[in-house]
Amino acid sequence: MPLLAPAEFGTLWESFQHTAFKLEVRDRYDVDTEHESLRKFLAGQPDPERAARPWLAKMKAATSEGKRVERVRVVTEPHSDYVRWLLDGAPLNAAAGEDIRYLPRPRAVDLGLPDHDFALFDSARLVLLNFDDHDRPLQHELVTDPETVLQHCQWRDAAWHHAMSYKQFAGE
Repeated sequence: MPLLAPAEFGTLWESFQHTAFKLEVRDRYDVDTEHESLRKFLAGQPDPERAARPWLAKMKAATSEGKRVERVRVVTEPHSDYVRWLLDGAPLNAAAGEDIRYLPRPRAVDLGLPDHDFALFDSARLVLLNFDDHDRPLQHELVTDPETVLQHCQWRDAAWHHAMSYKQFAGE
């Protein structure tokens, strides 16, 4: 399977034609560009830069073209600090057009969902997302094998069907 450099993975989020989906199953991600925002959140400090993240502009551009961007986050309860930070930022993602849903971990296990993160682009290109033991992203793997892609499409559909919208999950 070909390995993707971070820039190549980023390009897939700009070049998909119709749909992009991501399943996140980790309770924490150690991403350098998020450290300061997470620190401010945990300290109870405002973070006006969070609304200006490049990711949000990328999502707004894609969804304004009529493309769909969906994500399911499998979450453990009680939530990790990182997940609480993600939940706090969910309205920003929604405003950019990204539809993020939440699935409690026990339900994901009952559904037989995988224990690895992945992204699907146009239901044809699968990227397996790899992380080290400290939750830092590694190179990801591009998969085009039809059987493997189909299995991940089925997992996507099950996760999406059973996940709750942010408002349902947050009890709004």
